[in-house]
Amino acid sequence: MTIDHALFLALIQGLTEFLPISSSAHLILPSVIFGWPDQGLAFDVAVHFGTLGAVILSLRVEIKRIVTAMLVGFGRRYPRQARLGWLIGLATFPAVLTGLLAKDFVETSLRNEFVIVLATVGFGLLLWWAHYQRGRSGFGGIDLRQAILIGCAQALALIPGTSRSGITLTAALWLGLSRRVAAKFSFLLSVPIILGAAALKMNDLIEATEPVAWDTILVGVIVSFLSAYLCIQLFLTWIQRIGLLPFVAYRLALGMILLIVII
Repeated sequence: MTIDHALFLALIQGLTEFLPISSSAHLILPSVIFGWPDQGLAFDVAVHFGTLGAVILSLRVEIKRIVTAMLVGFGRRYPRQARLGWLIGLATFPAVLTGLLAKDFVETSLRNEFVIVLATVGFGLLLWWAHYQRGRSGFGGIDLRQAILIGCAQALALIPGTSRSGITLTAALWLGLSRRVAAKFSFLLSVPIILGAAALKMNDLIEATEPVAWDTILVGVIVSFLSAYLCIQLFLTWIQRIGLLPFVAYRLALGMILLIVII
């Protein structure tokens, strides 16, 4: 992989990881159009750590309070944050369990262009419906049932083209959360998921024998971090104003472009 390829792919990964537009749908286009090779395990680890750093920095206040509440004093100082932390943990469980049970099926049967097209368009239409939900609940209003249902929705993100942020936003809005809270809860849910994925890929990388190109790794970490951080800040600012319709239109257009390209 050249530096130009690494720069482009890291930028795409950072911008699409937290927007409801599917990172997998975007990463398939360069390989199909330009014939680029697979970016490799090391680069995957790099962009995972870059996006993880971005979401932790963006939500550092909330994450610090959650961790403090759960580990120090068992939530006596921040009872709401401790409860939110446990709900995030429970909401993560469906995706972890589904990933362990369905990993081979996803890798062998679902990772193809037509599945990505169908998921990009189909879940984009669900996002369109979610745009018109008028939820008002804040973090304090999230209960166990809502957390589990959002977690089950997150498990669907194993289907390439779904968009983890998109499907969790759809579920959260449907369950009555406000747009900004739904977005923040989706981002908080991404922390254990991205951390787990990075750890698994790191383990695979340690066991692999392929050489590591440290210049592309550095580009991957820095560019994915900066683009993801900027994306999160803008999305949290804009979601109350513009809603989700621009992302719906983008997904539908992307699905049509992908269909034309692969045909």
